[in-house]
Formats: sequence, structure tokens, C-alpha cells
Amino acid sequence: MSVAATSSTANTAANVAATSTTTPARALKQTLGSDDFMKLLAVQFQQQDPMKPMEDTAFISQMAQFSSLSQSSSMVTQMGLLRTDQQNASATAMLGRTVTVTDKDGNPVVGPVSAVQSTDSGPSLIVNGKPYALTAVTRVENTVPTPATADLPPAA
Repeated sequence: MSVAATSSTANTAANVAATSTTTPARALKQTLGSDDFMKLLAVQFQQQDPMKPMEDTAFISQMAQFSSLSQSSSMVTQMGLLRTDQQNASATAMLGRTVTVTDKDGNPVVGPVSAVQSTDSGPSLIVNGKPYALTAVTRVENTVPTPATADLPPAA
């Protein structure tokens, strides 16, 4: 290691020590995102030896990793949207049907689904005037429609 590199390292350590006492502590992230990847790549370009530039294969490999990270993030988002759509479709399909749900005390509640309500944790079914999570459903039955009096044949 050269004298200039040692001096630079000492200065950097002093700067980190000085800023760490005046800067509030940052929360550590558990995963790296695409912004973090681009910052690392930029630092790598700045720190590389001009006489030994990064090999094309290494650069292509890192870009492929970045592309893969971006695609997997997009897929996670799309899968979350698909799950939400599926839950909403399942809840809507239960409208008018008689369901058995489990209340917060673990007791079964039986009644028709009169409405579906959207919440932050997913759709809720309104049964007997109270909301229940879709995950609380333990049984679904077809509700037998009652014939309207106009459809009845006249009395003889």
C-alpha cells in the first residue's frame, strides 16, 4: 500500500468518525435495492485501476444481476396484485351465499353474505351485519332462493 493510500484511508476514517457524531443513526436495510446496486457499480467504476479496467464479462455479469433483480422485484409486485385480485374475486363470489365463519372467540357464525368490504388486510365479508375476514370462512353453501309470490300459481 502506498503512502498516499494510507493517508487517504486515515483521512477517510477521520471523516467517518467526525460525521458519525453529528449525523443521526441510520436504520440498517436488510436488502439491497436497484438504487444501491447502481451506487455500488458507480463506486466500482471510480475505484478501478485505469491500467486494468473491469473485464467485459464482469460488467455483463453485473448488468445481468441488476436486470434479474429488477425483474424479480417486478414479479413480486405483480404476484401481490394477482393475489389481491384473486381474494376480491373469491369474496365477491360469496355474495348472497350462506357461509359459516369463525368469530374472534372461535365460535361459528352462520349467515348470508350481504356485502363485501375492502380493507387494508384484504376483503371482508359482511355476515349478519358484522365484518369477517375472508380467511375466517370455514363453509360456503348455496342459498336456496325463495320464490316470489307473483311466480306462484293462482290458488284453485
